[in-house]
Amino acid sequence: MTVCVIESVESVASDGAVRRAGLAIAADGSYAARLTLGTDGGADSPSPEAEERGGAGAGEEGDGAGTAWFPERWTLDGPEPYAVPLPLDQPEEPDADVLPLADGRVLIHRRVADRQAFSLLYPTGPGTGELPLGAVECPELTLLPPSPDGTSAYALAPGEHGTTVWLVAGGAFGPEPVATVRGRCTGGVWLDRTGRLLALDRELDGVVKAVAVDLERRGEVSPLLQITEGSNDRLLLADADSGLLMIRSDAPGQDLLGWGVLGSARPVRFPECLRPADRVVTPFAAQPGQVLMPESCAVALRIDGPAGTWVGTWRPSGRRLHQQSPPEGWLAGAGLWSRDGVLQLPYATGTMPCGVARLEVPRDVPRDVPMDTWHGTPPDVRPESATEPAQAEAAGGNGSAPGPTRLTCKPVPLQQAPLTGRTAAG
Repeated sequence: MTVCVIESVESVASDGAVRRAGLAIAADGSYAARLTLGTDGGADSPSPEAEERGGAGAGEEGDGAGTAWFPERWTLDGPEPYAVPLPLDQPEEPDADVLPLADGRVLIHRRVADRQAFSLLYPTGPGTGELPLGAVECPELTLLPPSPDGTSAYALAPGEHGTTVWLVAGGAFGPEPVATVRGRCTGGVWLDRTGRLLALDRELDGVVKAVAVDLERRGEVSPLLQITEGSNDRLLLADADSGLLMIRSDAPGQDLLGWGVLGSARPVRFPECLRPADRVVTPFAAQPGQVLMPESCAVALRIDGPAGTWVGTWRPSGRRLHQQSPPEGWLAGAGLWSRDGVLQLPYATGTMPCGVARLEVPRDVPRDVPMDTWHGTPPDVRPESATEPAQAEAAGGNGSAPGPTRLTCKPVPLQQAPLTGRTAAG
């Protein structure tokens, strides 16, 4: 399954997407984790709306008296979901980040001055066990979405000369740097099922382009999105089974949500239905199991507008955005698909602190419209095929170093031809 981790503070990102506190879901959908506000967890934990009202002042006298922030692990792969609180002797800061692993442990990231500390938490009968992993000396660091391998966790740390990818859990000797990429990188989307290929949105010379980082080749960088030379092209979501990519780009003249196919020579499309007026649409989950069928892959979207936040679903083949009300207490931006196309949305309320609503998605009526039809996009945005593919960039390098034969499964700029049989120059 493909899931997206929502950042730990509510904000509007530079790409126009809205972020909000929510739930981090493991890559296999077995566990989830969040930072919650309550007394000792369980039924006393408040709803997300109450958490927002509590804010950073929780635990002080007043409405938030007696409450504290603590991690909470959700089990999602059983008959019914249930939550296990993981409090320690000291309450957590509201800016702490949590990430679930496939073995049931929860990674917690704490900011202590200019140090970023990491530990693994796990239930031990009535208490919580903690395994310190070490710390990274840097002022800024962001956790990446859960790795597909289920055992590792990675983070991004921007620096003076580039952005470092850190392995913060799953290494042999604590946190260790595994790649350094020129420029300032944000985002983070996994492109495969093994946790080897990571897509990042890299800013160089004022232009943002998504690139693919090979973590098994010492951080070798390859171009991924190049719709036009000067456009800002970000990758929001990728599904490894179908190859579907969800993209935000200003190539059409404004920031629009579009889709493409990994390794395909087809151009990116920007459907009109994904640009409703006065609303921000952000994809957060893709249906698994649609092998080599990107047009049939369902996508779940968070929709933010003046009336609030709700859920949208869409398929490339249907070219229609279905909008539905989420369950009360939905942890906005969190969810996952079953292989048969049922959308599962986690929620928490005062009476149901751990719940998952299953949303039946409307079926699309086939239309007699060619799949390559463009939706309101100027003709000059269609990228032309290039006969000379872009060269991979060596780890921390400038793209000029030759390399060995490329993998045929490696991602390729959507502006260019598929990679099959391609070798690096030199």
